[in-house]
Amino acid sequence: MSLSQTTTREIRLAARPEGEPKPSDFELVEGMVDDLADGQLLVRNTWMSVDPYMRGRMNDAKSYVPPFRLGAPLEGGAVGVVVASTVEGFTEGDTVLHQLGWRELAVVDARAARKVDTAVAPARAYLGVLGMPGLTAYVGLTEIGGLRDDDIVFVSGAAGAVGSIAGQIAKLRGHTVIGSAGSSDKVSCVTDELGFDACFNYKDGSPAELLAVAAPDGIDLYFDNVGGEHLEAALRALRPYGRVAMCGAISQYNATEPAPGPRNIGLVVGKRLTLRGFIVSDHGALMKQFLAEVGPWVHDGRLQVRETVVEGLENAPDALIGLLRGDNTGKMLVKIGEE
Repeated sequence: MSLSQTTTREIRLAARPEGEPKPSDFELVEGMVDDLADGQLLVRNTWMSVDPYMRGRMNDAKSYVPPFRLGAPLEGGAVGVVVASTVEGFTEGDTVLHQLGWRELAVVDARAARKVDTAVAPARAYLGVLGMPGLTAYVGLTEIGGLRDDDIVFVSGAAGAVGSIAGQIAKLRGHTVIGSAGSSDKVSCVTDELGFDACFNYKDGSPAELLAVAAPDGIDLYFDNVGGEHLEAALRALRPYGRVAMCGAISQYNATEPAPGPRNIGLVVGKRLTLRGFIVSDHGALMKQFLAEVGPWVHDGRLQVRETVVEGLENAPDALIGLLRGDNTGKMLVKIGEE
């Protein structure tokens, strides 16, 4: 299908950041849309996601996912409306989830797109609570952390996209849940709106001392989104046979030098602790189970959804920079166009 007269705007990687990304590391470019081949869709993106893992892809370093290419559009989760299709089963007007965000129009291989039901939830929910962040929270608690009866759970980054969901899932399953966040407003949101039993502002002092006050009896499971001092604090607070689900270490993503390891790592031996990292893409088989349990909580309002929305594709770099600074409450999203 010829699209030779069709143009789109897209955000490309202009330079690899040193430390915190800068606006000059990105460029907004207008380009032509490739013609559709058999098996492809043209999608008009309406919402895109910015996520912490994207910072790692801006580096030219080997990891579990290839780095972004200089001079090429960035990628990431997006939802949009099918404008044209060469594939049976996808028609104009369908809403689809795919991985070619950071652009207004995307030519998407149909095998890399999934139709979503906007009657169940708004399209943007499939980038957040019913998508990758929600599944990450669920996998980290259940599959990686092995959530057990009577566990006391500590979640760092509790006001973020993953942490806010992880804590609520644990709470809805009947557990005592403690969180940490980076401002008094976020602490209030976590306790008053999301229902955590306690939360502390890690900027108020030593995370180890603040956690000891919030969880005087210790913790059994730590969902780690932050790393650094938070991980040290959790190792100190964990009871024997405790577990750590290592989801991320956002405190270190902009570091220009390797971060030192936890100074109390020896506690892992004496307490017989289990620390396990994970990548959510390895656990896609749990999506159906996740949606069956968490979907009804979202539908009836028992699980609260928080979002921070930035308007306009041109402001997507600012959204990512802000995310890495902790400016968001809940899922950080960029609204590209009307649904």
